[in-house]
Amino acid sequence: MDLATIGGIILGVGAIVVAFILEGGNLNAVTQASPMILVIGGTIGAATITTSIRTVRSIPTLMKIAFFGKSIDPRETIEKIVVLSEKARREGVLGLESDLKSINDPFFKKAVQLIIDGTETTLLRHILVTEINYMAERHRAGISLFKALGGFSPTLGIIGTVLGLIQALSSTSDASKMATAIAGAFIATLWGIGMANLCYLPIGDKLRLRHDEEAANLELITEGVIGIQSGDNPRTIRIKLMSFIDPKHRQG
Repeated sequence: MDLATIGGIILGVGAIVVAFILEGGNLNAVTQASPMILVIGGTIGAATITTSIRTVRSIPTLMKIAFFGKSIDPRETIEKIVVLSEKARREGVLGLESDLKSINDPFFKKAVQLIIDGTETTLLRHILVTEINYMAERHRAGISLFKALGGFSPTLGIIGTVLGLIQALSSTSDASKMATAIAGAFIATLWGIGMANLCYLPIGDKLRLRHDEEAANLELITEGVIGIQSGDNPRTIRIKLMSFIDPKHRQG
């Protein structure tokens, strides 16, 4: 579970709720079904137009990545690569075949399998870079979806408010009821802005962070396996791969 995502949403929503209650507000007044349906349903509908059904169906998976994804420690990847490079120097690249079962990362396993198969360096780099690029395209679709949700949500909130005001102002016989209806009309705007800034946009940025971490890890793996294939000294490979890490995190 990603504590930053969970904690950030709880803190943001909690601050709004506490401030609203301290001002004497009633939570039942802002949890009406009609503005929620209009804003959330309308936002998803508008965002669906901008992408594909496949991407929309992946929303639960994207949410899982944002809330439960784990950060990748590049130092662990470097250590695995160095261990493999030491073995390759002793036994040759064919000796790495017995280590394939212990590699869980599909990209890492594919890269090691390619060097075991004797793939030429230029072709090896081309295959791995191509896979990284297509991964980036897949990730970009999910990120763009949440950015679109964040862009449409406030607008749908305003539409809901306008519809509420039309309904409120169409009946002027009872001033007290009209005032209540006008106040209720702005609930849609609250939901539109709130969902955009506390849910859609933050999750989109979290997905981008996850993508950047994974892309950096895959680039690290690419450089590492190419170093193994080239027969570079394990110490040289470690020094080269450490350049992927912030200097203050290179120890330990």
